[in-house]
Amino acid sequence: MESEPLLAVTPIADGLWRWTAPHPEWTPEKNRPDGWARMVGSVYFEPPAEEGGMLVLIDPLAPPAGTAEAGKFWTALDRDVERAGRPVVIFVGNGYHARGALEFQRRYSARHGAEIRAHADAVQRLGFEPTHRFGAGATRRTGVEIHPIEGLDVGETALFIPRHRTLAISDAVIGIGGGRLAVAPLSWAAAGEVAAALYKERFRASLKRLIDLDPAIVLPSHGEPVLAAGRGALVAALSAPAWGE
Repeated sequence: MESEPLLAVTPIADGLWRWTAPHPEWTPEKNRPDGWARMVGSVYFEPPAEEGGMLVLIDPLAPPAGTAEAGKFWTALDRDVERAGRPVVIFVGNGYHARGALEFQRRYSARHGAEIRAHADAVQRLGFEPTHRFGAGATRRTGVEIHPIEGLDVGETALFIPRHRTLAISDAVIGIGGGRLAVAPLSWAAAGEVAAALYKERFRASLKRLIDLDPAIVLPSHGEPVLAAGRGALVAALSAPAWGE
């Protein structure tokens, strides 16, 4: 059987692309109806040169070190960073998505500057202090809006790129193929009765607010991206059973 590729790149729009790489903590038993697949997604966004601002990386994870795919990936990304000549901002979408954030920050700090931003609630789980803790609203110099998601776990945050009407979501929704989405199941929420009640009362209501953004594209970290009619896919997911249910 042919082995799974270690890197796949999807161009989305001018200055916007998504890549997938294997998660180092994935094990085969996670590949079940309420679990997640080995390949996980990250996002690159480069605002137009005339607008200035920072290069944006969302939940970045490189292919495994020492592989041919890793060499190709870093060569291409280094080229983009040098060409743009701008500082890099790394958004971490929840407390479980530290992934390669520190690696990317170390690599680009000495070039044009690099910082990590995460929701304040995610910091304890991340295990390191980001450069900035954020709440809701637009973030300076990034072209990205912050939309915290309630009722799931440790700082879950949707990141919206208005220029491309694109939502990047870490764990709150999963791409299930065919332009469809599913919301995360209760098993992905924090443990305990209080957390379960919070999930039932606030999670879908919190996601529902994202509909007002009228997203055309939804880029979940887990599963397939939705590259058109993102708003409709989100509406449908909110009225359907959660992933694996």
